[in-house]
Amino acid sequence: MKKLLLTGFEPFLKFTVNPTMKIVEELDGQTIGGYKIVGRIMSVDFNSSGKELLAHIEDTRPDAVISLGLAGGRYKITPERVAVNVKDGDADNEGHIPVDEPIAEGSVPAYFSTLPIRAMVNKLQEKGFPAEVSNTAGTYLCNNVMYEGLRYAKAQDRLIPSGFIHIPASHELAIQHGKIPSWSHEDLKNSIRICIEVLGKEVEKAIAKSDSIGMK
Repeated sequence: MKKLLLTGFEPFLKFTVNPTMKIVEELDGQTIGGYKIVGRIMSVDFNSSGKELLAHIEDTRPDAVISLGLAGGRYKITPERVAVNVKDGDADNEGHIPVDEPIAEGSVPAYFSTLPIRAMVNKLQEKGFPAEVSNTAGTYLCNNVMYEGLRYAKAQDRLIPSGFIHIPASHELAIQHGKIPSWSHEDLKNSIRICIEVLGKEVEKAIAKSDSIGMK
C-alpha cells in the first residue's frame, strides 16, 4: 500500500499546545485515500527541522508528503501555494532568531506545492469547511519544512506530491488566548482527512490519464 508521511509540530512560542501534533498522532496508522498514514512530529528548530523531515522521508520512503502547521489567527484551512528560500522570524524553541538566512545556500528562490491545493479547497468548501489557497507560508518553521520537502521531491526521479497545510487554532488554544478564531478538534482533523482523500483521488486521476495517453 502507498504511504503518506504526515507531519505536525510540537508546541511553540505562546502556544502551549499544537493541534497539528494531536491530529498527526491520531491519524498515524490509519488508511485514508488509499494511503497508509505515517505520522511524525517535528521540532520547532530552524537548524534541525529540515534535517528531521528529510530523515523521516528517507526512513519511511513515502509516496506523498503533507506537513501541517498551526496558523494562530487564521480562521480557514489554508493549503499553501509556495515556499521561499528564506528563514526569518520569531525565535524558535531553541531561541534562534534568523534574519534573511537562506534555507539552502545556492538553491532556487522558491518551490510551488505539488499537492492538488485547489481541489482540496473546493472539496473542503463543498463539505462546509471554510478554506482558501494561501499564497504565503511565511518565513518561519512551516515555510522551512515545506521548502525542504519540495526540494527533496524535486531531486527524485519519481513523483512525490509534497506540500503544506496551515490550520486554525483549536478551541483549547482560543480559550487560553481569548481573541483568536478557533475550530473544534474534530473539525480540524476531519478537514485534513478530506485533504488526504482528495490527494488520493487526484493522483488516481493523473495515473488514469497518463495510462490513457500511453495507449493512444
